[in-house]
Amino acid sequence: MKVDRGRRKTLLVVAVAILALLAGMAYVLPSAYAGGTIKGDDDKFISIGMGIRTNFNMAEDASASGGQWSNTFGVNNARIYINGKIHKYVGFEFNTECFNCAVNGGGNHFGGNSNMGLLDAIGKFEFNELANVWVGRLLVPTERGELNGPFYHAVFDGFRTPLNQSDFSGNFGAGGAGLYGRDNGAVFYGKVHPGATHLQYVGGVFTGLQSSSTSGPNQRNSLKYAGRITWNLLNEEKNPGYYTSGTYYGTLGDILALAVGGEWQNNSAGTLTNQSAYGNFTSDILFEKVLPNQGVFTFNAEYKRYWAQDLAATQVGGPTTGGGGCYCMFNGTSFTTYALYLFPQEIGIGRFQPYGRYTFVNSVYNQGVDEFEGGVNYVISGHNARISAYYRNTAYAGIASGNNTMLVNPAGAGVHQDSITVALQLQY
Repeated sequence: MKVDRGRRKTLLVVAVAILALLAGMAYVLPSAYAGGTIKGDDDKFISIGMGIRTNFNMAEDASASGGQWSNTFGVNNARIYINGKIHKYVGFEFNTECFNCAVNGGGNHFGGNSNMGLLDAIGKFEFNELANVWVGRLLVPTERGELNGPFYHAVFDGFRTPLNQSDFSGNFGAGGAGLYGRDNGAVFYGKVHPGATHLQYVGGVFTGLQSSSTSGPNQRNSLKYAGRITWNLLNEEKNPGYYTSGTYYGTLGDILALAVGGEWQNNSAGTLTNQSAYGNFTSDILFEKVLPNQGVFTFNAEYKRYWAQDLAATQVGGPTTGGGGCYCMFNGTSFTTYALYLFPQEIGIGRFQPYGRYTFVNSVYNQGVDEFEGGVNYVISGHNARISAYYRNTAYAGIASGNNTMLVNPAGAGVHQDSITVALQLQY
């Protein structure tokens, strides 16, 4: 075989240059540690991480023709995490997201489905276990599913029930109520330990829905209030701040967590001339048991109740189209529950975790949704490395309108749709 001496020489030079660069980095950054952390002293550090979620989905009759299965590769999330401390009691969090990766941002806009933007910008005053304050752009504390975020659910697609204000919204400012479950505001949280149990509380005040002087219901600039109480009856959950997880894969032992929460804002649904208050109540439970064989059983359940005036007559579509700028929130109930079993045996580089899930959504004024999901996770490194595959059968009782369930559905009543998804989640 003829050897390309010039190419071999080039490769050798590149390899030497890379080794020299790595050696130089090791010399210049002696305080850089594994995990992407640069440490100044015990009270000063900065850490950098990343997270991606991507999938391949096939959905019945979802092709362009409407008569065949769709075949789509997609990126659900692409995030950069930056956290740190500048004082013993003062820290910060700064995260970004590809906001339009999962949806089409506009065919006539260059890179419209690949825009990176600000997700979180939090100033943290963390004094002790009892009392802490976070301010800035941050998650609104309501149900566990919201505080899990996409990366810490027990299943890949955890968001199958109606969306809260800051998830339904498409932006901040006039006509918007936040983005990706975040809003601008302040949160106070802490934890106490009555008896042998653990009780965490969190409350916050936020901008909520904003309206202009000519459109939208919130003409008095009313603020939004949200809160949540979680009672751990067995072992204590350990998460940053007031965040949660849908499973701990048995690493914390047995968990039984009961929680209630909700949010409310006056004149934050409807239109300029047809205003309505908006509120929701949520309750959820997490039970995780490490079995004698070291397998892990996990059970999650969530109930939500939403209140908003019947606005379907004034709006068909999303929150910013038609109806004089209607922000038409869902009114009704939803319930979702799922059970998972993590096998103790490692096969290859991970463990299998089969699961089943049921979701029901019932609108007061409009449609209903009935959905079954069965799948399996291949857990390589907890929430940091996981492959998922699942099948869904979704039944729609009617077509969507103003008080829609926030689930994408085919047109027509009584429609059933099957879908199959294979997904990957990685973060560091």
